[in-house]
Amino acid sequence: MERIDKLLASTGKWSRREVKDLIRQGRVLAGGRPVLRPEEKLDPEAVRLTVDGRAVDCAPFVYVMLHKPAGLLSATEDPRQPTVLDLLPPELRRRGLFPVGRLDKDTTGLLLLTDDGDLAHQLLSPKKHVDKVYLAQVEGRVDGEDVRALAAGMVLEDGLHCLPAGLEPLGDGSSCLVTLREGKYHQVKRMLAARGKPVVSLHRRRMGPLVLDEGLSSGTWRFLTAEEVSILRCSRRVP
Repeated sequence: MERIDKLLASTGKWSRREVKDLIRQGRVLAGGRPVLRPEEKLDPEAVRLTVDGRAVDCAPFVYVMLHKPAGLLSATEDPRQPTVLDLLPPELRRRGLFPVGRLDKDTTGLLLLTDDGDLAHQLLSPKKHVDKVYLAQVEGRVDGEDVRALAAGMVLEDGLHCLPAGLEPLGDGSSCLVTLREGKYHQVKRMLAARGKPVVSLHRRRMGPLVLDEGLSSGTWRFLTAEEVSILRCSRRVP
């Protein structure tokens, strides 16, 4: 059972204060009856909640696709630097969302934010080998030898073993797509640097089956669709 004001605020459409106003104005119904107090509780899986006659999806978890800009930390909070959570409205920040994995401060692109700890664990588990695809701009040009080196797996100077990775040169080779099945610290940058092709910029396009929405400009976000959530949930069951 969840408080109705908390459920409505967690959708990100209204603040808790706005929800209280909606209830006072008689615009919120639970199972067809007017909600009289914000602290009333219901089971969102069993009772239909509406505002102004429209059903409200009060799912137990929230899933947000964010187009991360450069300059933000992939963290929930930091005393000195801005984080990706600063791009969300207060209602969602209070929900307790967190990034699924991390992108470097200067890396842009797809970042999933959620409060579903189980899904996050499954997507990040080394045993699942969830593909992550990055667009990299490099100094110099990647070539066939680089492709073969990454495909064979690499051992970096510090002894770090990297699993085989995909490398697809684009255009003249100054940009490329890199596909990882793991997520070690600065891995794309370190592998390409080891090949003498330092990364100039890095942008994540995909994580597992989730692809960055091209309609999202840098620094903006949207909720995942029901289909996207379903695909993610199904993918986590694949060994």
